Amino acid sequence: MKKLEVFGAKKLTGQIKISGSKNASLPILASTLLSNKKIRLKNLPDVKDIKTMINLLQSLGSKIKKRNKDLIIDNSKLKRKFAPYNLVKTMRAGILVLGPLLARFGMAKVSLPGGCAIGTRPIDIHLSALSKLGVKYKIEQGYVSASAPRGLIGSNIYFPKISVGATENLIIASCFAKGRTILSNCAIEPEINDLIKFLVDMGCDIKWIGKRKVKIIGVNCTNEISYSVMFDRIEAGTYLIAAAITEGNLKITNVRPKIIKTEINILKKVGVKIFQKKNEIRIIGTKKIKNLNIKTAPYPGFPTDLQAQMMVLLCKANKRSFIKENIFENRFMHVAELNRMGANISINGNKALIKGNTRFAPAELMATDLRASVSLILAALSAEGKSIINRIYHLDRGYENLEKKLKKVGAKIRRIN
Repeated sequence: MKKLEVFGAKKLTGQIKISGSKNASLPILASTLLSNKKIRLKNLPDVKDIKTMINLLQSLGSKIKKRNKDLIIDNSKLKRKFAPYNLVKTMRAGILVLGPLLARFGMAKVSLPGGCAIGTRPIDIHLSALSKLGVKYKIEQGYVSASAPRGLIGSNIYFPKISVGATENLIIASCFAKGRTILSNCAIEPEINDLIKFLVDMGCDIKWIGKRKVKIIGVNCTNEISYSVMFDRIEAGTYLIAAAITEGNLKITNVRPKIIKTEINILKKVGVKIFQKKNEIRIIGTKKIKNLNIKTAPYPGFPTDLQAQMMVLLCKANKRSFIKENIFENRFMHVAELNRMGANISINGNKALIKGNTRFAPAELMATDLRASVSLILAALSAEGKSIINRIYHLDRGYENLEKKLKKVGAKIRRIN
């Protein structure tokens, strides 16, 4: 099994270009199933989850070609409506093919999703909302079998809880529903806005009519389009935190600072210097990290996907800090590994108390999920000496060319068998 070897205590300096967003690309790829026209997608990240989604689309009958770094997708001869377990088991985004398959064919059989072991991610919100569009479903042997005998019919739907996946699935499905659909209490993550921009370019009729309310008028045909996916805000946040942890000086390019202003403001509060331009951010680290209390929340709050990375930075703060995790119940699995490196973190339910003033010591470590993997790399970059990180297949699901990008700015890191 592959591992990462990291030699720490080096300041990161230089420039990092941020890749396309994994979390925007996945629903956009799923939504191409609506169309029988050619679609060109640009700026997709080269990560495992994207490859898995491409394999899933191909298993359904998509014809996909790579041209330079772009993807040309032709779903005109799509016939299959079955998404198997072996392709959906590694990522929760697999469930996003349910909406477009129901919209286009009126039936689908999709495996219940997998992904990181960071907490339960029930799809009951997806299914309950789809049933209001006229979908009948049953769950048996780990699969959702669903059909819309009269086709999808527009409806007023209120999500009982803010859910990114359910919002995406219902937006996509509603594009072909007869009449008008109003979705309320939607997630408003930037990746959802990117999905909507893509769908509107494709010919769908979607408008925000309130902060968390969207109106969709059903259509029955789509356009041939070319679309460039937004930047990965979690990757950008990770490298900003990496610069702060190593007292580095990084220029982060291919970003839109407005989208990550919550993260930028929090980093300013801990004492780092940040300078912004239209499409780039300069961050200069400091020896003295200030303590902070943070809670994760749906956008525009602080993202759960940066909680583990931020915890590493707060380990170096001058006093104790608190993090409250409000999104996933098992998202502190990196804590035991950080404590093995010398951190002093205690957990009480969904709260973490971080004592601060940590000098990380190198260690052999075990990654438990995607964001935990990268948090251990950040801690190892700060430790003086050699650390080994095992089970890095998690990392490959969401970070493009991580070692290459880190090496370019001075990190001593390599992949070993």
